This record gives sequence, structure tokens and C-alpha cells, in this order.
Amino acid sequence: MALVLMCGQPCSGKSTVAQSLFRLLLSESSQQNLCNNKNVRIIDEPSLHLERNESYKDMPAEKNVRGVLRSEVDRSLTKDSIVIVDSLNNIKGYRYELWCLARAAGVRYCVLYCDTEGSFCIKWNKERRDTGEATYDDKIMDDLLRRFEKPDRRNRWDSPLFELRPPEDEINESSSAIIEAVSYLTRKTDSKTKDIRVLQPTIATQSVRTSEANSLYEMDRATQEVINAIIEAQSQGLGGPVNEVHLGHELPTISFYFQKMLIYSKLYAIIPHVFGTMH
Repeated sequence: MALVLMCGQPCSGKSTVAQSLFRLLLSESSQQNLCNNKNVRIIDEPSLHLERNESYKDMPAEKNVRGVLRSEVDRSLTKDSIVIVDSLNNIKGYRYELWCLARAAGVRYCVLYCDTEGSFCIKWNKERRDTGEATYDDKIMDDLLRRFEKPDRRNRWDSPLFELRPPEDEINESSSAIIEAVSYLTRKTDSKTKDIRVLQPTIATQSVRTSEANSLYEMDRATQEVINAIIEAQSQGLGGPVNEVHLGHELPTISFYFQKMLIYSKLYAIIPHVFGTMH
């Protein structure tokens, strides 16, 4: 049904926004009978038993955690589910990868961006540390703040973009950006709807159909087996004429009584029978 990306600096208020969005989606969905509690889900590091500092201590660890999150999103996306990814999503290339998953699933997509200055993020991180909550180490925090790539609504993987400013606005279910996002995610569409975009799978995102290639391979293999049977029969003829070649049980017999053209026609006639026995 939809994929929602939370985006922002570490400790910028993303989890608070995600929880408010989650509650409002449940309320709206229950009223419209769109989905149930099991189909509205938040995917984040804690839900996958990933610790913040271990996950972002270096580039290999960060690459690994992004892969784990992406795989979980891929498994969770369906036509009847709304998935909220409450993670940094701070690299535009990674947001593009998640957008491709939404397109392959044929669902709606949007980004909720918590536009919070770095100084507030550092302050909130220290306040959480004082209260014993999970926090980022200062070195990791500085590195993540420095490498953050701000979303741009001109990019298709950052659009539609709903922006919030947690330092200035109270974040709850009545926040305008959250209400707009929920409306976008749950509104019913028809032929006249222009402001709601459901991503459509393309050739690049669809599962590769292998039946044609496999059929060509099997046909070629069956032809080669027939040719090998003929060659083997001729080799066993010890220089004498070979009138018939038996290919096996329930398969036609090749006769060599007529001209070469007839031999070829019989060969092509039996190939489908050989091919059919292989399935």
C-alpha cells in the first residue's frame, strides 16, 4: 500500500514523528477499513536488535545495517501494508534504493523530513544520555551530522516530501505535515485523482521471466540428443546402412528410407516429443 521514509539527522525527532504518524494511520485506516494493526509497521534499528553505536561505528558496519533494513523493507512491502522506515536514511543513494523497492511493489511512497539543526541534535543527544537513554557517541554523532544529505523534492526518490521542524513545532497527530502525509497515504484514488501517485513496476524492477530462455535451452539440448543418437547409431552400423534409430520409450523412431529432406522433416517433427518428456 505505501512506504514512508523518515529522514533527518540523528536525534532530530524522527522517532517521535514516526510514532505520531503510526497512531494517526491506525486511526484513519480503521475508519476507512483500509488495513489493520498488523499491516501498519515501523521498521527501525531497535526492532531488528541493532545497537546505534555498533551500527554506525564505521563504513562497513553502516553498510551492513542499511542492507539489513533494506531486506526487511523488501520482505514487508505488500499491497495491503504501510511500512514506516524510522532510520537516518541520510544517503540519497540509499533513499533511491528504497524508492526502487516501492516501485517494484507498486505502492505509494513519501518522505517525512525532520529539518533540525545540528546544534539541537547534539543537545538532545546529550539530554538523552543524562536520562540513561540510548545515544550516539560524540565522534559518531559528528560524523553522521557531517555526512547527512538533505532530501530535495525535485528528486523523484525524495518526493512527495513532507517537512517538519521539531525544534519549533510540537510534534503530535495534529501536526499539519503528519496530517497531510496520512491523507496522501490513505486517500482513495480514481481516474480523476492527480495528486496521488502510485508507483508502477517497470521492466527493470519486475521479476525476470526465464521460461523463454529455459525453453530455448531445453529445445537445443533435445536437438543435440537426437543428433547424438543418430551419430551413435551410424557408428554402430560398421559401415552398413542404418535404416532406423530408436530414441527411447514412447518416442518416435527415425527412419532413413527416404531422401535427406524427409529425414530432416522427421527430425524436426520428433523434437517436440523429446522436449515434452523433459518436463
